[in-house]
Amino acid sequence: MNYINRNIEQTISEAAKYFPVIAVTGPRQSGKSTLLGHLFPEAIKFSLKDVNIRSFAESDPIAFLNQTDKPLFIDEVQKVPMLLEYIQGIVDNHPNRKFFLSGSSNFELMKSVSESLAGRAGVYELLPMSYTEIPAYAFGKDMDTFLYDGLFPAICTGKNIAGFFYPSYVRTYIEKDIRDLLNIRDTMQFLRFLKLCAARIGSVFNANELSSEVGVDSKTIAAWLSVLTASYIIYLLPPYYENISKRLVKRPKLYFTDPGLACYMLDIESPAQLSKDKMRGNIFENYIVMEAVKHRTNSGKEGGVYFYRDSNGNEVDLLIKEEGMLKAFEIKSSMTYIPEFGNTLKKLSGWLTTPIERKCIVYNGDFENTAGDIEVINYRNLKFI
Repeated sequence: MNYINRNIEQTISEAAKYFPVIAVTGPRQSGKSTLLGHLFPEAIKFSLKDVNIRSFAESDPIAFLNQTDKPLFIDEVQKVPMLLEYIQGIVDNHPNRKFFLSGSSNFELMKSVSESLAGRAGVYELLPMSYTEIPAYAFGKDMDTFLYDGLFPAICTGKNIAGFFYPSYVRTYIEKDIRDLLNIRDTMQFLRFLKLCAARIGSVFNANELSSEVGVDSKTIAAWLSVLTASYIIYLLPPYYENISKRLVKRPKLYFTDPGLACYMLDIESPAQLSKDKMRGNIFENYIVMEAVKHRTNSGKEGGVYFYRDSNGNEVDLLIKEEGMLKAFEIKSSMTYIPEFGNTLKKLSGWLTTPIERKCIVYNGDFENTAGDIEVINYRNLKFI
């Protein structure tokens, strides 16, 4: 397939007018290099995955960065973080120089960028594909196949299939990268932790509970989770509260960045198995939540995506806050619309003082209604604007 345009392109192109450095981070295989190469074809590309190039950059960073006055595109820049300090000096002395950076580790890249390039770099996250980027590809699939396949570009472009992609992804990236970062000796124990996380998709995260099941202390669980979120494997959805003293749940909910990866970690081996699996509704919720996150990140915005739950068990799956207003969503994997789906949405205004401009039920059925107080929308037609 040809290049697929990404929703974040306009944001990055606009930012490049104002920042001498553009850094794009995100999970491995999310299309960062392809995106930057497409947007800035004039840039000379160097990948620090290449041992020889990396050796040159480490041994003589000034010579490496001054090979040309043309824009430089440095892929996997977190492998030689000291380059960022030299880039700072270059752009301070030569404002017209341009650098485009990509990296797969939010923890390492963001730490280096914040220390060396504060105020000089626009930093953006590229997550796997969003439905609005691939409607033709997605429309021909039933929901279970769509969720099972996931949204990594290699799958959406037909270069790979889920049955091959995710086992390789876990072995090549998750096991190796994260094991190296955390100095994990017992890989099986860590994979057990990952699988237990997948079994808790859509649940409030409880480190102590996981600690007892995995057999490590809660501090280790917290460290593992921190690296998984920084590596874009897991996403933690924060709770929404207007007043921290209210009796609300204050721990985040756990999701995976991609539903296909979540299916693999749950040992789901086919769309048919997913259609009958007890986690099907959770996987669907995972997908919708991450679509909301992509909506925000593709606009260059941070945060703004939440859930609501109070001490009485009242819960709304998804809230998006934009310009002081809330949009509220209930997420159901059912193909049958039931009016009771909207019960919590009807009560939400009584629980919150923030104005609610939109209430919506997102599900897998054909009946739709956008005229009433509560919209009913098939997930294929969902837009967050």
